[in-house]
Amino acid sequence: MPSTTPSGESAIAHNILVVDDEEDLLELVRYALTKEGHAVTCVASGEEAIQLIRQQPPALIVLDLMLPGIDGLEVCRRLRADSQTRDIPIIMLTAKSEERDVVTGLERGADDYITKPFSPRVLVARVKSLLRRKDAELRSQMETTIDIRGLVIHPGRHEVTLAGEPLKLTYTEFALLHFLAKRPGWAYTRSQIVDAVKGEDYPVTERSVDVQVAGLRKKLGAFGRNIETVRGVGYRFRA
Repeated sequence: MPSTTPSGESAIAHNILVVDDEEDLLELVRYALTKEGHAVTCVASGEEAIQLIRQQPPALIVLDLMLPGIDGLEVCRRLRADSQTRDIPIIMLTAKSEERDVVTGLERGADDYITKPFSPRVLVARVKSLLRRKDAELRSQMETTIDIRGLVIHPGRHEVTLAGEPLKLTYTEFALLHFLAKRPGWAYTRSQIVDAVKGEDYPVTERSVDVQVAGLRKKLGAFGRNIETVRGVGYRFRA
């Protein structure tokens, strides 16, 4: 959920896992990241980290290099070898400042590194930077082809096919379908739809949204039932 940082900026809360065997450092990092609105989980070993990550992958991992048992480099290697966890951003913490250790960590798949001792403000800035980059990648992916139960939307080509057959949609109908289909299950008010869908071939108003939805459903045939009316709210694409 959106939150407000101490600086007053709007931020998105993320689940962050911190892995370190130093209790004082865990508390320092937990405090700094929680203050930014994130949900922080702390563990003290590589084994615990791997088990927890596979059960519930976090948005980002702050990982110490020197850990009892499985060290940070091995944790990083295993995560990058698993298709379910290989894309999770990792910031490596290390007390070693030698270039060799930094290079090894980056080669194993770490996205960034911080040497101890470090400023909590620096860590927060690095975390924010990585999460911003990851969020941008996710937004970019959302603009790629959408394929839902035989409905395929090509934003770049501005084309829609249903069961392999092309659909002839107006600019506004396409924008409306794409907007709803990007987040199945999410309900949007007519006002939100108006703000997001500004068709050049139709004067979009809150009332005209109903007209556009009716026309779109007709062109979709039986598939049109996937565009659901949410009483008192607006519309959503069936999850």
